[in-house]
Amino acid sequence: VCCAPVAAGPMSDEAALEVALRLKALADPARVRIMSVLFSSPDGEENSRDLAAAIGVGESTVSHHLTQLRNAGLVESTRRGMNVYHRPHRAAIAALCTVIDPNCCG
Repeated sequence: VCCAPVAAGPMSDEAALEVALRLKALADPARVRIMSVLFSSPDGEENSRDLAAAIGVGESTVSHHLTQLRNAGLVESTRRGMNVYHRPHRAAIAALCTVIDPNCCG
């Protein structure tokens, strides 16, 4: 997210769309739970199978949600062997927080 904070004044249509798409990706309880598991992971990442078990859904469902979070730039994924590991894109989350409230992270 590379926009001026919402409080800085009227946003352009393009900037507002960029922020809205990221917020929309988080506007699902399963995705919020996925982010919660990722942020609280002792290793800083989780594989798809463990994420599915942690939130009580199938792997295909978790895969769908991870695709939405990845497309919004909120999650990064890496394949290692037969597993895909996911971690929160912390800089993108911090930037989104700053766009909403420039005083939130300082």
